[in-house]
Amino acid sequence: MTKPDQTTRIEPRWPVAITTLAVLVLLAVLPWRIRVFPIWVSYVGVIALMVPMAAISLASGSSRWLRIERITTLLFCAITETATLVALARLLGAMVRGSREISGNQVLTSSVATWVMNVLTFSLLYWQIDRGGPAFQSDHTRQDWLFPQEHFDENIASKWRATFVDYLYLAYSTATAFSSTDVSPLTSRAKLLMMFESAVSLVTTVAVAARAINILGT
Repeated sequence: MTKPDQTTRIEPRWPVAITTLAVLVLLAVLPWRIRVFPIWVSYVGVIALMVPMAAISLASGSSRWLRIERITTLLFCAITETATLVALARLLGAMVRGSREISGNQVLTSSVATWVMNVLTFSLLYWQIDRGGPAFQSDHTRQDWLFPQEHFDENIASKWRATFVDYLYLAYSTATAFSSTDVSPLTSRAKLLMMFESAVSLVTTVAVAARAINILGT
């Protein structure tokens, strides 16, 4: 695994920062009855992720801060996806029991927030695991996904590297089309992660959102 040096082009972190803040907002709008963590845990997680991103920009990609960013991002993804799964389970439980503690509007908004959080969390996860993450991408690191830019043009493939926006699109297309569209998963872990993301998206879309619309229509 190669280490970044001062001449390595560091990917801009502002799309990641916006995504992280979006996750924080989505966690904040969830009703307290379906949250798994107090809201302050989300603030701590966002701050813990923002600090290394800011340090990377200021220090021109210090290898130590890149490693810290990788660890904090993976932990943030674990916490966020756990919150997403618990929120989804509690929403389903409330609908099955016919609980009136959560209104139809809350069910609808919470289901949308859960779906979006799932997409954003997996975009961060894909970004950090493919080829060792943005800190250590190289031709010698195992590749989890094959993007069309790498498949059709060898000249582009030798210079092109996927950025966070590419992984955001991958996560979005996986959640909406329940497939990899134009990006091919190459490893078992990539396929399993995409299957898991699609399953969460399917349950959220079909079971929760459809039920919420029915509640609002009655």
